[in-house]
Amino acid sequence: MPEAHIPHIVTERDFDGPSLSGLTVGVVGYGSQGSAQALNLRDSGVEVSVGLRDGSPTAESAVGAGFRVVEVGEAATADVVALLVPDEVLPHVFEHEMAPALRVGQTLVLAHGFALLFGGLEVPDGIDVVLVAPMGPGAILRERYTTGSGLPAAFAVHQDATGNARRTALEYGRAIGCARVGLFETTVAEETEIDLFAEQAVLAGGVTRLIEAAFDVLVEAGYDPAMAYMECLYELELTVNLVHRYGISGMRDRISRTALFGDLTRGDRIIGEETRAGMRRVLEDVRSGVFARELEDDVSKRGEGTEAALKAARERLLSRVEDVIAPVAHPNREDVSEGGQAGGGTSRKR
Repeated sequence: MPEAHIPHIVTERDFDGPSLSGLTVGVVGYGSQGSAQALNLRDSGVEVSVGLRDGSPTAESAVGAGFRVVEVGEAATADVVALLVPDEVLPHVFEHEMAPALRVGQTLVLAHGFALLFGGLEVPDGIDVVLVAPMGPGAILRERYTTGSGLPAAFAVHQDATGNARRTALEYGRAIGCARVGLFETTVAEETEIDLFAEQAVLAGGVTRLIEAAFDVLVEAGYDPAMAYMECLYELELTVNLVHRYGISGMRDRISRTALFGDLTRGDRIIGEETRAGMRRVLEDVRSGVFARELEDDVSKRGEGTEAALKAARERLLSRVEDVIAPVAHPNREDVSEGGQAGGGTSRKR
């Protein structure tokens, strides 16, 4: 096994003076990340405009928050332009609405490297291109900022035309509150590939399949579906909170002796070599571009494959039980509008 690498994590202590001093920022997009980053930038003393398409459903919200809302092309004339729209439309927005307005010496900020690595985004020479990727959704980024804290973020330089790209990325990360916790230096490829893999193997694909499988095994054995749901899904929050707060070792220090013994003696029966082999195949699909091509094909077909899979998932017993006991298990559950998540994007972060 490789040795643990302790990176230098950039924090507030590494900065002198205000961030992005004298620079204007245009935020293109006002979804989950766009709204949070625009608000945090403004509260950090940065001059911000919001670029939106005509008829954008988020325009009213941006105006209500006190922003000057302009056309995307006008926002693209700012010194620093943060392009925070869904991955599947990002290259089109850049090419057709932003590129004609760009000039040498500007900085383009992205919150995810997908479009650079897999989406065909090509930025002209003379423009700095940086990645500043908060490690969480926009709502939490904003919430943490307003309470004096922040989210950690990854940052990377993709194209350094001016010699100042790294400094701009760091100052941008600081201005949205991420340096209050820590900025991790990475590369576009590393951030993108790890992010996609983690979503598929753990954070979305892995955890949902683990819950569904455990639920099915209990129901097949004759146990009450509602009890199986509460034990396998509802109580997951307790463990996740412990892991998030204290790490895996700290979680193990805080659970019962019975739970700890079960973890250490039975966990490898669940996640064994077959699962690891599947994870390696998932990672290879990410790194080779297979996943990106499949996603592009699904988007070109208006998400037919995704919708079919969602329909099948909603017909499962677990989903039907969820609907029945939601008032007890999930009293704050909110329905999302048909067709997507607020803010869009490939990653849960956007």
